[in-house]
Amino acid sequence: MPYRAEISRRNPGYFIFLIDRSASMNDPHGRKSEKSKAESVADAINRIIQNIVIQCSKNEGVYDYFSVSVIGYGSEVGSAFSGPLAGRPYASTSELEANPARLESRKQRVPDGAGGLVDVEVRFPIWFDAVAAGATPMKRALGSAYGLAYAWIQENPNAYPPIVMNLTDGESSDGDPAEAAKKLTSLQTSDGNVLLFNMHLSAEGGDAVLYPSSEAVLDDPFARQLYSITSVLPDAMLQQALAMELPVRQGSRGFVFNGDVVSAIQFLEIGTKPANMALR
Repeated sequence: MPYRAEISRRNPGYFIFLIDRSASMNDPHGRKSEKSKAESVADAINRIIQNIVIQCSKNEGVYDYFSVSVIGYGSEVGSAFSGPLAGRPYASTSELEANPARLESRKQRVPDGAGGLVDVEVRFPIWFDAVAAGATPMKRALGSAYGLAYAWIQENPNAYPPIVMNLTDGESSDGDPAEAAKKLTSLQTSDGNVLLFNMHLSAEGGDAVLYPSSEAVLDDPFARQLYSITSVLPDAMLQQALAMELPVRQGSRGFVFNGDVVSAIQFLEIGTKPANMALR
């Protein structure tokens, strides 16, 4: 079966986050949200990177079980890391741990030991900042992901395939992304083809469509376009989604339409849970 390669220091994994940074990402993320879509995505990406680093942490230090790319597309297309990693096409987990742009103070609600909850101050690392300007050159972003994935596969031909997660709030401004997506997902290691998951971020609220297995539930032509270029969830990710009590079934694709903040976090959590993470 494909998508079963063990992830270890000798056989690392690779995550590529494609982040829409167009001007419309300044809009609120849902009618009741105080944050813009750009801010919500930045929080979610920083949180998932922190989780990846924690997952790779051992007593001896942080091991390089994964590499991570964050590619922004708006007025520019390219690496979206901030701080010491700015301009870098990718970073290993040990480099991420050592080089956040800064640490911010955030409030986190934790158990108080007496059955209640209390807010405490925590230090939250930032690798990626909210930016929103320009159009939505999704084709170019997918082309950038292709170049990164191709180079990585040449060095890791037997590894778990790269996982690409695209978060956007609108249609591609530089043409139909289907051909670029097909080219990207045609890349493969001995364990399977590159995976491409897509999430559309909502500004208006309303019902989300989560991980459908058919386009028949999608009325919007743009939703159908995104669905058509999205990969089916491998079994390990399907099981992760079931454990999170999400409405998935065999054949579900890694696709969310009209998603809110919670579904964005869940989308990233599922996409960063490949199988056989031995982490040795």
